Amino acid sequence: MFGDEILVDKAKNGKVRPWKEKKLANLTYAEYLQILEIKKAFRVKKCGNLLTFTKSENGLKLYQTWFCKSRLCPLCAWRYAMKNSYELSSILDVFYKRYPKSRFLFLTLTEENAKQGELKETLTKMNRSLYNLFKYKKVQKDLLGYVRSTEITVNRKEKSFHQHIHILLAVSPTYFNKGRYLSQDDWSKLWQKARKLDYKPVVNIKTVSDSKKDKSLVASAKEVAKYQVKSSDYITEDVESDLEFLKELEKALFHKRQLSFGGEFKTIRKELKLEEHEDDLVHVDGENTSAAETEKIIFLWNNEVKNYVNWIE
Repeated sequence: MFGDEILVDKAKNGKVRPWKEKKLANLTYAEYLQILEIKKAFRVKKCGNLLTFTKSENGLKLYQTWFCKSRLCPLCAWRYAMKNSYELSSILDVFYKRYPKSRFLFLTLTEENAKQGELKETLTKMNRSLYNLFKYKKVQKDLLGYVRSTEITVNRKEKSFHQHIHILLAVSPTYFNKGRYLSQDDWSKLWQKARKLDYKPVVNIKTVSDSKKDKSLVASAKEVAKYQVKSSDYITEDVESDLEFLKELEKALFHKRQLSFGGEFKTIRKELKLEEHEDDLVHVDGENTSAAETEKIIFLWNNEVKNYVNWIE
């Protein structure tokens, strides 16, 4: 039966984790899937219904639950973002020890918005073009490693999608030597060539600190690791429009990876065996807690109070 304790799960910095908000959004997402007659609707609705935490003097730590792992599920997307941020930080820590003189760049590749009905094909072409971009000698010569992600925002007024790629690049110090440095204009021309565009795309390239502890590098890493699509883009008060965009996003993101690694980043990720736990959304910070050593507490989603309430067996 239900107890009288409402879930309050705090991160190390004291910030309360948004379990309630994400679950409410998850239920709306499940409802939308049901309207669209997408089979996974029932599975999505059950996502994160029952949460088992270990309880200690340090607070709560998620020990066990079941996640649907649907790409656009607000609960799962939030957990994936946390997991991606932790894993990328782990990779950067190892990389920086091996290449202390390396430098980092943050590259954003954009192009014209994809109209409704064109997103899936556009994303496929962008991924292929990115592969070609990294094969160019001008890019390859000083490149040590990279991680990239695709972010999509919805433009409701124009009924289109703004798709762009964020890339954190690690390069050797020689990249900044005369004759080797690539300006923003150079990157724009290279992306235009790789993408086979008949116009010059907007590209942004900036240097971030060569210190792994610097805030600018941390911010760049988080930008790559964040949500692919924010749930607020397809869950609004305009249900009819939400359904149109969600239907296309579901098709476009099917079997599309959220993060892709290359060079030394890919090698280190393999060494750390991070791909073996790719879908583990419980231990997003890499720590495993033995429930036998600490007290357990269960929280169950309560539709009446619209929050997680402790469950007394």
